[in-house]
Amino acid sequence: MLLQKKIVRSLRACLQYSLMMVAALAPLSEAAAAKNGKSFVTDDDQFMALRDAAMHDDAKAAQTYAAGLGDYEIPSYVDYYQLKTRIRSASGTEVRAFITKYQGSAIADRLRNDWLLVLGYRSEWQTFDEQYPQFVVADDNQLRCYSLLSKAVRKQKVAAEARVLLTAPRDYGAGCYSLVTYLAEQGQFTVDDLWGQLRMASESAAMPIALRMAKLLDVSEKDITQAIDKPAKLLKKAPAAGREAHELYLIALGRLARTDPDEAADNLSKYSAKFTETERAQGWAHIALQSALKLKPEALGYWHRAEAASLTQDAYQWRVRTALREGDWPLVKLAINAMPAELKNDPAWVYWLGRALVNEGRNAEGQALYSRIADQFHFYGQLALEELGQKIGVPITAKPVSAEELAPMVNNANLQRALKFYAMNLRFEGTREWNWELRKMNERQHLVVAELARQNNMLDRMVSTSDRTKGELDFSQRFPTPFNDRMYKTTQELGVDMAWVYGLIRQESRFIMNAKSHVGASGLMQLMPATARYVAKKIGLGSFVPEQVNDIETNIVLGTNYLNMVLTDLGGSQALASAAYNAGPGRPRAWRSALTRPVEGAIFAESIPFTETRGYVKNVLSNATYYAAIFEKKPQSLKARLGMVIPKGMLPADAELP
Repeated sequence: MLLQKKIVRSLRACLQYSLMMVAALAPLSEAAAAKNGKSFVTDDDQFMALRDAAMHDDAKAAQTYAAGLGDYEIPSYVDYYQLKTRIRSASGTEVRAFITKYQGSAIADRLRNDWLLVLGYRSEWQTFDEQYPQFVVADDNQLRCYSLLSKAVRKQKVAAEARVLLTAPRDYGAGCYSLVTYLAEQGQFTVDDLWGQLRMASESAAMPIALRMAKLLDVSEKDITQAIDKPAKLLKKAPAAGREAHELYLIALGRLARTDPDEAADNLSKYSAKFTETERAQGWAHIALQSALKLKPEALGYWHRAEAASLTQDAYQWRVRTALREGDWPLVKLAINAMPAELKNDPAWVYWLGRALVNEGRNAEGQALYSRIADQFHFYGQLALEELGQKIGVPITAKPVSAEELAPMVNNANLQRALKFYAMNLRFEGTREWNWELRKMNERQHLVVAELARQNNMLDRMVSTSDRTKGELDFSQRFPTPFNDRMYKTTQELGVDMAWVYGLIRQESRFIMNAKSHVGASGLMQLMPATARYVAKKIGLGSFVPEQVNDIETNIVLGTNYLNMVLTDLGGSQALASAAYNAGPGRPRAWRSALTRPVEGAIFAESIPFTETRGYVKNVLSNATYYAAIFEKKPQSLKARLGMVIPKGMLPADAELP
C-alpha cells in the first residue's frame, strides 16, 4: 500500500513536471509544430499569424511565429514584423542594421517611417533630421509636422508653412499638436492662429483637438464643451464682453446651425451690434457653411455677409458651390480668387473660374484656364475640353507591349513579391510593393507592368498602373470590359447604357471580383445584402440566396437591374441615379428637391453634400463617357450625359425605392 502511494505521488510529480515543461516550452513547441505542418498547414499560414501578432504589437507571439519561418521566401517582412513590435525599445543600431540590410526596399522605407514617428515623439531631432530626407514615400502628415517642429526648435520661422499644413484637425496627432503647442509657446503662432485652429476643430467636430486648443488659450474645458456639444444652452443669453466670450458664442452659433441654421441666423441678427465687423462675418461664415451643406438657398445671402471672415478649406469650397447652385457667377469668381493658391489650382476650381470669366464676357481668359486642364483625363478635363469646342474621344493607343518588354517584369523580384501578397489577399502589402517598383519606371514601363497585371487577372492594378501615364496611353488597360458577353446581354434586355454600367463598376470595385466594402457591399457592382434581396425578389429570382451576390453573373444581373430601377425612379438622369446607387435613392431626391431652379448636371454633381458621393458621381460619369467613346467609336459629350437636373416640383411624383 505504501509502495502504491509512492508510485502515485511519483506519477503525480512527473505529470506536474511535464505540464510545467509543456507550458514553458509552448512557444517553441508551437513554432516547431508550425514548421512540420501540425499547427499551420503552410508557411503562409504561419506568416499570416506573424503579421497578425505584429498588428497587435504582440512581440512575444511575433518572435515565436518568426522562429519557424527561417526559410520563408520573403525574409524582409519576417524581420520587419518582429522589429515593428519592438520599435519603441529597439536601439538605433538595430534599426539602422535593418534599413541597411534591406536598403532600397519598400519595407525598409516603411520601417524608417515607423522609426521617424518614434524619434519625433521623443524629440531626438539630430537623428530625425538625418533620417527624414531619406524617407522616400514621404506621405505621413505626422512626420511633416515633426519636420517643421524640428526646424522651429532650431530657431527657424515655420509659422507660414504650418498654417498651410494644419488645415484638417481630424488628421492631427501627437506630431501636429506638438507643433501647434511649440509655435504658440515660442510666439510664432498668435492668439488668432489658435482661435483659428479651435474654429476648424469645432467645424469638423474634432473634440480632442478642440480641447487641446482650448487649453493653449486658457479656455476652460467646460466652456468649450458647452459651446460645441450644448450650443443652445450657451446661446440662451446675450454674448458677454471680451474676445473669449465672443469666440465661444460664434462657435456655438456654428454648432447650432448644424441642426437649425435659421435659428442660428436669427440669433446672430438679434445680437449683431455686440460684435465687431470681423466677428459678425465669422459668425455668418459658420452659419453659411452649415446652411450650404443642407443646400438651403438662404446660404447664398449668408455667404455675402461673410466676406471678411477667415474661412476653412471646406468653407472656401462650399461658398463656391452655393454660388453655383444659385447661379451667382460674380460670387463664384470672387470666392475662387479668394482661395489659397494650392486650393485655387485644383482642376475643379480652375474649370469653374473659367466658366465664371466666360460668363462675364472674358472669353480669352476663360479659355486659357480651360486649356490648362483640357489634356487631363478626368471629369474637369473632359468638361474643359468641351468648353473649348471639342468632344471626348479615345486617344491614339501606344504600340502593344512586346514579349521582350514583358520578360524583365515577369522576373522582377519586387513585382513578384507584390503578386505573392495579392495571392494571399494582403492587398495593403501588395500595393506597397507594386507602387514602390513603379516609382523607378518610365511611362512605357508602366504600360508593360499594367500588362503584367492583366495577365495575372489583376484588373484593378492594371487600371491604376495605366492611369499614371500622361504621354503613352492605352485605354484598353484603363477601361477594360471583362464579362462583355454577359454585360451586353443584360444591358440590352433592360435597355440600360452599357458604358454607364461599366463606368460604375470601374468606380465601385475596379473589377476586383471578390471586392467587399467596409459596410458589407459585395462583388463587382458592390451590392448591399438588403439591396440584393430586394432586387432578386423584384425581378422574380426566387432561388436567390445571399452567397450568390459574389457570383459574377448574378452580381451583374442584380446590380444592373437595380441601376435601371433608380434610373427610372429618378427621371432618367444618370447623375441622380449614380448618386442614388452610392447614397440611396432618398438622398438625391432630397438634394434635387432643394433646388430653386434647373441646374446643369455638373453643378448638381459639384454640390452634392456627401464628399464620397460627390466624387463618385463625377468619376462614374467621366468613366462612362470614355467607355461610350470606346464602344461607339466616336467622340462623346460628358455635358450631354450629365444633362440638367430639374427641381422636384417640375417632375411627376417619384416612386419609392429602398
